[in-house]
Amino acid sequence: MSLRIVLAEDNALLREGIARLIERELDLELAGTADDLPSLLRLVEEVDPDVVVTDIRMPPSGTDEGVQAATHLRTHRPEVGVVVLSQYVEPAYALALLSEGSAGRAYLLKERVSDIEELVRAIHEVAAGRSVIDPTVVEALVSATGRKDRSPLDHLTARELEVLAQMATGRTNAAIAGELVLSERAVEKHTNSIFAKLGLTEEPDVNRRVAAVLLYLAEQRS
Repeated sequence: MSLRIVLAEDNALLREGIARLIERELDLELAGTADDLPSLLRLVEEVDPDVVVTDIRMPPSGTDEGVQAATHLRTHRPEVGVVVLSQYVEPAYALALLSEGSAGRAYLLKERVSDIEELVRAIHEVAAGRSVIDPTVVEALVSATGRKDRSPLDHLTARELEVLAQMATGRTNAAIAGELVLSERAVEKHTNSIFAKLGLTEEPDVNRRVAAVLLYLAEQRS
C-alpha cells in the first residue's frame, strides 16, 4: 500500500522537482502540494496524508513554518510523519523540531533531496514512527560539545544510556521512571548527569534534552 504524501514548498521550481521525484516512486503517492503554512494545514485535513514533506521556511513569515507545522501536527494529527527540508545546517532548527519528541520526525538538508533514496528512506522512517536527522547537522552539534575525536556517549554509564534511550522516544521523566522501575528523582539525577557529561550544561532544559537525543540517534546510526 502506497504512502500518501503532502508536499509544501514555496519555490515553484523546487516544488515541481520534488513532486516529480515522489511521483516516480511506486510505493509513494503524491496527495497534494502547498506553498505556505495555512494551505499546508488545510490540505492535511482534506487529504489525510501519511507523511508531510515541508520546507522549513515558507510564507507567511518565511522563518520556521516547517517547524510550526510539525508542532501543530504533533498535537492535532500525531499519526502524520513530518520530513522537514532546510538549506541551513544550524542545529537549532533540529532542536526546535524535536522539542516535543523525535518520533515520526526527520530533518534533512535540501542538498540531500537530489538523492531520492535518502528522501524516500526518511519518508518511510517517519511513517513508521522513527526519526532521521541529517548527519551534517549532527556533526555540527557534536562539534559544539567539543567532542570531535570520540563518541560523545563514551562516558555515560549503562543506566544513563538506558535513560537516554527512553528519552529518545519522547518520554517524560515520570514515564521513564515507570518504564525503568526507578524513582523520578533517580531519573532526574541520571538526566542531569547525562547533560553534564555531554557538555550541555549551558542550554535551556528542553534544548538539552533534544540535543542529547540527537547525539544518541547519531550514535545508533554510526
